[in-house]
Amino acid sequence: MNDLTHLASAAIGVECDAGDALPYSAEWYERIRGLLGEGTCRQLGVYVIPPGFLLSVVVPIYNEEATLTAIVERIRAVPIRKEIVLVDDASRDGSADILRSLERQVIDGPDNRIRVAFHEQNRGKGAALRTGFQMAQGDAVIVQDADLEYDPSEYPRLLQPIVEDRADVVYGSRFLGDQPHRVLYFWHYIGNRFLTTLSNCFTNLNLTDMETCYKVFRRSVLAEVAPRLKQNRFGIEPEITARIARRRYRIYEMSISYSGRTYEQGKKIGWRDGLKALWCIVRYGLAD
Repeated sequence: MNDLTHLASAAIGVECDAGDALPYSAEWYERIRGLLGEGTCRQLGVYVIPPGFLLSVVVPIYNEEATLTAIVERIRAVPIRKEIVLVDDASRDGSADILRSLERQVIDGPDNRIRVAFHEQNRGKGAALRTGFQMAQGDAVIVQDADLEYDPSEYPRLLQPIVEDRADVVYGSRFLGDQPHRVLYFWHYIGNRFLTTLSNCFTNLNLTDMETCYKVFRRSVLAEVAPRLKQNRFGIEPEITARIARRRYRIYEMSISYSGRTYEQGKKIGWRDGLKALWCIVRYGLAD
């Protein structure tokens, strides 16, 4: 599969340099399919995104001065029409100043619109996501952390089941095993698997990574679910999962890479968040 990926990347680069076709346009797809064949294209996430399709990228931010500019640049580099919704949750470092600077920039025009919101008080990741979901106007919405642990170049692959109308929600799993994954904390891994398994018991899903950042939603899903969301911190993850499971949306899970950071590098989730997640799994697993 690695050799195939390198071949596809080379072919895509040649095709994009050789002509004016936009990535993920019908013309671009036909060129790549002519080189690689339809089956290989499907395996590699080479497909057509309809003209006018808009992806909303919702980024909750709290004290991410060190990585904020870099993550926005990585998001911008993804060759999909998108709006970047940046929500600052009352950061105490220079994040807000960076956001105000980004808000004034018009670098990529309508293909990379930037929208910014500021919380006056720190309320948590869940509250920032709820603000971002209210602002999002895209056909699909993806959650992106600002800390460089998750790679925006994987957006097209995660979007494919939604664009092809096979899924309503896509989870990017760090634990499916065929993507690079930084080796870090054993007990975090055990805690994550425990919470995912317990969540599955209540939702009757077979997810491998309920706590993942990368969740992609069809806009109609968020229109139904987002107004009901209550959790302000990391309890938003099991709450969202329970609410979409109860409504029987079509859920896909796809492998993603993961470059986890340490507490010294700014990792924020702790054992108290794990206890809150336990409560949320039971609470929202039992009733809406």
